Amino acid sequence: MWRYKALLPVPTDIEQSPNTEPGFTRLLEAKNLARELGIDKLWVKDDSTNPTNSFKDRVVACALSAARELDAKVFACPSTGNLANAVAAAGARAGIPTVVFIPSNLETPKKVNSAVFTEKLVAVDGNYDDVNKLASEIAGEEEGWAFVNVNVRPFYAEGSKTLGYEIAEQLGWRLPDQIVIPVASGSQLTKVDKAFQELITLGLVEDKPYRVFGAQATGCSPVSVAYKAETDAIRPVKPDTIAKSLAIGNPADGIYVLDICRRTGGAVEDISDDEVRDAIVLLARTEGIFTETAGGTTVGVLKKLVETGQLDTSLETVVINTGHGLKTLDSVSDRVGPAATIAPSYDAFVASGIL
Repeated sequence: MWRYKALLPVPTDIEQSPNTEPGFTRLLEAKNLARELGIDKLWVKDDSTNPTNSFKDRVVACALSAARELDAKVFACPSTGNLANAVAAAGARAGIPTVVFIPSNLETPKKVNSAVFTEKLVAVDGNYDDVNKLASEIAGEEEGWAFVNVNVRPFYAEGSKTLGYEIAEQLGWRLPDQIVIPVASGSQLTKVDKAFQELITLGLVEDKPYRVFGAQATGCSPVSVAYKAETDAIRPVKPDTIAKSLAIGNPADGIYVLDICRRTGGAVEDISDDEVRDAIVLLARTEGIFTETAGGTTVGVLKKLVETGQLDTSLETVVINTGHGLKTLDSVSDRVGPAATIAPSYDAFVASGIL
């Protein structure tokens, strides 16, 4: 991602600083999924192949640079899971002590994927908004703590721009007509739009219309609710969804998501947990990409946008997969499994009806 360092808040010699080296993940043409959904041209930006298997490695890389410049003694974060994984790993790589805070009901794989990198994983009884409030209190009381998404958030958030830069470069330095992005705090969506605008200003891509769509799970959909109500007032909610990485009930950048989706002619939509599960399986079985619940939300919303006529199926579309399905196995473990259990004989195989 440092190929874009001139557009990021990092020093010119950033490559010399130890980091997890995220970015430039694959952009796959999803012909099978496109055919299934009736879309003429569809791409999946697959950020599950980053070092800790989510897009959070990008934002953490920028936050780590800021922490170094500020001479931070502790590298920390409140997290719904993926960020905790990325912060713990980046801190280990950089040799900076890390403390990461998560909701106590987080999926087990995400707990393990953080605890393996740090001895100081702290589980908090409460939801993400409770954890975030605690982190803000600690940041105000303790000297030398760099909370990536609290007191160094302006640096951290800029890392998401690299998703937009890469999509444009991988498309041959042009912008997609439509893009579907998951919404938790809303930062990723706003920064992808900012990246597109910067590339236009620099003359690296053609100035053309593009539509931005936000995706949420119904159990935590304050931005979608506000969009549909045609209001700017985003009412905080208590999350109740399997899409825990999107379970931020009081999204910091929600108002900006509304502005961008309305300005570009897009929308913010939400789907049920069952639709999230179905979409995880759909993406896996059409494109061989195993996504977590956030990606299931995005693909499921893409499907809903097509079915409701909100998305133009004749236009080139990109959907972002932000994390790997191995992080949220429980979400689909009751939906997939052996098609048959048979004796080790050819006759048993034939009798199973697999063929």
